[in-house]
Amino acid sequence: MTVNFVDLKREYFSIEHEINDAIQKSLNNGNFILGEEVKNFENDFSKYIKSEYAVGVNSGSDALFLALKSLGIDNGDEVITVSHTFISTVDAITRNEAKPVFVDIDPHTCCIDSSKIEEKITPKTRAIMPVHMYGHPADMDPIKEISDKYGLFLIEDACQAHGAEYKGKMAGSIGDMGCFSFYPTKNLGAYGDGGIIVTDNGELAQKLVMLRNYGQIEKNRHEFLGYNSRLDEIQAAILSTKLNYLDKWNEARRNIAQAYNRFLEGSGLIKPLEKDYAKHVYHLYVIKHKNRDFIQKELLKKDIQTQIHYPIPVHLQNAYKNMNPVKLPGTEKVCEEILSLPMHPWMISEEVNEVCNSLNRVISSAGIRNGSIKPHFKI
Repeated sequence: MTVNFVDLKREYFSIEHEINDAIQKSLNNGNFILGEEVKNFENDFSKYIKSEYAVGVNSGSDALFLALKSLGIDNGDEVITVSHTFISTVDAITRNEAKPVFVDIDPHTCCIDSSKIEEKITPKTRAIMPVHMYGHPADMDPIKEISDKYGLFLIEDACQAHGAEYKGKMAGSIGDMGCFSFYPTKNLGAYGDGGIIVTDNGELAQKLVMLRNYGQIEKNRHEFLGYNSRLDEIQAAILSTKLNYLDKWNEARRNIAQAYNRFLEGSGLIKPLEKDYAKHVYHLYVIKHKNRDFIQKELLKKDIQTQIHYPIPVHLQNAYKNMNPVKLPGTEKVCEEILSLPMHPWMISEEVNEVCNSLNRVISSAGIRNGSIKPHFKI
């Protein structure tokens, strides 16, 4: 049995008629840029996240970039973030001509280590950008205390954390702004690119509305330099439809994660940790082992698709390694050991069991675990 890492066809077929109706409605309206569908989705998403405002943009990358731009982050400023993330987090900083300052991660959650932030603050520091990695929120209380103490902006990279919670608060709703990506494989994904920024600050929201549309305050009146970064009407209609299913799909992810957790108990592999303060939504289910490459290779032989998110930390990428040389031992170790197992809400019981059985055979043959445990997972 082949087990795909993700399966977006199943997602579509599960709500095919609703998606088709939403697209057809948008086509019938004939208004494809900044119309009612975008307004409706922004309103629905802000209510879901429990933020006052939401501004749709064309990608998660631009959500991060425009969030920093709206705060006046500029040349010579420093923004504290992590190196273990998708490169767009750091790219948003450098596109604003600011300097990324990397902090090591908590190896258990793979999120920023809040205890190491304060030592990186300088007179040039303007903002902190924690990443809610893999669907697990960063430890926001101490981060917010630091940002308040030093008068720093706090922007949450929630691009992998749709529906995740920190102490009952929605990820993305805690800082000055929260940024989300709607890349198709996200927990809430479009059928193309898309993103959104949420905030409780009306002035920032208005500035973001202008920034995404050439700096316009009204048609043909441009108050400042802006960009073409608009969420499409059709994508907004699709996202509004799928938002109704997000909680259900996240619970399916959590159920599959629990099955993996039971299997991995005593396996010799390190399973993901869900802190007491967190509701993990398992955008990715990431295990760790020093023999990661061997395990991945053997699973592929058994038609089990896996991925590595992300094998090379940003500070060691050619594009960045000479910009801000730094040693991050926790980050570097994690990146050598992580492996993402198949995870999506439409996995069937047989597929979950096939992943576990195949993984069991691999780790037993490699001497990682003696004996075998047969999983019994039913959906």
